[in-house]
Amino acid sequence: MPVSVTMPRLGESVTEGTVTRWLKQEGERVEADEPLLEVSTDKVDTEIPSPAAGVLTRIVVGEDETADVGSELAVIAGEGEDAGSAEPAPAAPAQQQQEQEPEPEPAALNTPSTEKPVEQEAPAPQTAVPTGGGEGTAVKMPALGESVTEGTVTRWLKQVGDAIEVDEPLLEVSTDKVDTEIPSPVAGTLLEIKVQEDETADVGADLAIIGAEGAAPAPVEEKPAPAPQQAAPPKQETAPAPQIDSAPAPTFEPAGESYADPAPEAETAKDPVAAERAAEPPAPSTPRVETASPNGAGDAGYVTPLVRKLATEKGVDLSALTGTGVGGRIRKQDVIDAAEKAAAAKAAPAPQQQAAPAAAKPAAAKPAPSPLRGRTEKLTRTRATIARRMVESLQVSAQLTTVVEVDVTKIAQLRNKAKADFLAKNGVKLSYLPFFALAAVEALRQHPVVNSSIDQEAGTVTYHDAEHLGMAVDTPKGLIVPVIKDAGDLNLAGLAKRIADVADRTRNNKIGPDEISGGTFTLTNTGSRGALFDTPIINQPQVGILGTGAVVKRAVVIDDPNLGEIIVPRSMVYLALSYDHRIVDGADAARFLVTLKDRLEGGHFEGDLGLA
Repeated sequence: MPVSVTMPRLGESVTEGTVTRWLKQEGERVEADEPLLEVSTDKVDTEIPSPAAGVLTRIVVGEDETADVGSELAVIAGEGEDAGSAEPAPAAPAQQQQEQEPEPEPAALNTPSTEKPVEQEAPAPQTAVPTGGGEGTAVKMPALGESVTEGTVTRWLKQVGDAIEVDEPLLEVSTDKVDTEIPSPVAGTLLEIKVQEDETADVGADLAIIGAEGAAPAPVEEKPAPAPQQAAPPKQETAPAPQIDSAPAPTFEPAGESYADPAPEAETAKDPVAAERAAEPPAPSTPRVETASPNGAGDAGYVTPLVRKLATEKGVDLSALTGTGVGGRIRKQDVIDAAEKAAAAKAAPAPQQQAAPAAAKPAAAKPAPSPLRGRTEKLTRTRATIARRMVESLQVSAQLTTVVEVDVTKIAQLRNKAKADFLAKNGVKLSYLPFFALAAVEALRQHPVVNSSIDQEAGTVTYHDAEHLGMAVDTPKGLIVPVIKDAGDLNLAGLAKRIADVADRTRNNKIGPDEISGGTFTLTNTGSRGALFDTPIINQPQVGILGTGAVVKRAVVIDDPNLGEIIVPRSMVYLALSYDHRIVDGADAARFLVTLKDRLEGGHFEGDLGLA
């Protein structure tokens, strides 16, 4: 069956692309995933692979011509096939309806597909669909990154029959680069879902069909002898609210478990919004009829398998919880908090009974073993990508680490004075991390060799003219590094707000593929977990990464002008710089770290904090 090659979405805000070169000509054979053409956008130039094997029978968009995202670029047919059947036919929707039987359509709406996306025909947008009458628009799997060839549907935010607006989130997709929401390309009604949750589709494959506003899929009752597993979807169509209002699928750890979180006095700062919401008691459970859900969570909405298993182990009723995730989604931490509150409520009378004998202390509860013990499972796409890139980084560059010790007592004193006003004025907590970030980007301007990239094959080095600061964020899926573009142009408050913003959106799968690329230097706050220092691995193609340890108070010998050498408590931190020895020498690294140390120990941030 002929397959359409469509223009992928090469970036969150990209709406069109220009064909710069066809790597195959009409009549030539092409294999699946073989580079077929080159496309240029205002963000990136990249190759587009073929979605299927066959013969390139027709080129629709010539070189130097521009096409909208989702529009047809070419047609690939099997040996001896005619390409005409894949050509869009907007002028004859009625004829197409006559050639296809409408009755089998409900099965496609409610039965998970067992076919691979590459085996299905990918019709061009505005192709008529025989479900409910009227024109339909195909929602395609976008290319979420240059090297991404497929994506996995993790969550449908709309169900068949729901109305949807232009650019309203329609579904969530996971790739080896990013997890993100896919917006609807048009307004109308969701007529058909072609790729079900947890299924993988190639870039350019059809994910769903959206019809004109008011259009409706064929009634399920007309489907003869539906399979037993098809009984649940009609209930979703009658009461879809719990499914639509639930938030994205991924389950995240507490906000404090991010490298981008501050680590004041070796304590992990919690996200203020998440902390306040987590402290709220769960909504009281009221008698209700629970609606079946594809994930088995009933009215609890979408719940990941990990959260559902954890709730079962701890005896937590998901339907009685109010999630603290986006849109009320139940997270892993919500289950843990509910279990801890239940355990605390049961143990509350115990201290009163044992209050008399002060010497008798209850034995510490034995920690429960992790459910991962003894298991063997497949690496996630994100984890496998991280593993590959970490090994590649060590293979392509000569890496070593230099560490300095910094006295940040003056910053600690300034922070204590200004943190209340700073929170009220800027809406984010004043941690140590913005101080480190500001000092780092200032030092990069003085030492551009640390803010460079090397091309050994070409024998060149590029000294970047801007400081694009990557911030390592720890999530349950693995380490993700969003980038703060032009960080050198921001002041302390600006950096604090941007750090909090990108960290929060990364944890909640709101970060776009364009925001995790283009960094020139990376900052990783491993001190948020209490580590004194580490030896971070360089994020290629950068040549440096700074690790900030935990800020701890300890006794330090200082030279007082009046008292001489004395021992006093000071707030201390270790800063570890891993660098590429192919271009950065040890002396270069030391000079960069000394500049950073002098700036932090000087503590001249009064102007940034409004204390001058």
